[in-house]
Amino acid sequence: MVENAPDPLEAFRRAEALVAQRRPLDALAALRPALDAEPDSPSVQLLAGRAYLGSAQLRRAEQAFLRVLELDPTDHYARFALGKALQRQSRMTEAQTQLRLAVAMRPLPEYQEALGEVSARIAVDRDR
Repeated sequence: MVENAPDPLEAFRRAEALVAQRRPLDALAALRPALDAEPDSPSVQLLAGRAYLGSAQLRRAEQAFLRVLELDPTDHYARFALGKALQRQSRMTEAQTQLRLAVAMRPLPEYQEALGEVSARIAVDRDR
């Protein structure tokens, strides 16, 4: 019996479950068929970005979130996640810009908290 190539939708669902279980490296491996089949899908790129962020592959996460924003500039979560990726790279001013945009688009407590953290860090660094 010949095995078919993995179904991109099933691969996406499996990867989503793995990200939720905090298994980002396994999620990236599972997501590969979806990335290959739909490289310009914002949802696939967003999930890849989340997995990269979860596995501390910060440059790759940044690239994935930037791609999402190229495809859908109104994605507030991609802005937030990009801000977090930039923050973890100690690129605070860039992170602050993205987090401000995310908060302006949707003022969720999680976004506001992240913006507050980055703004406080910039203020402390400025006072040194």
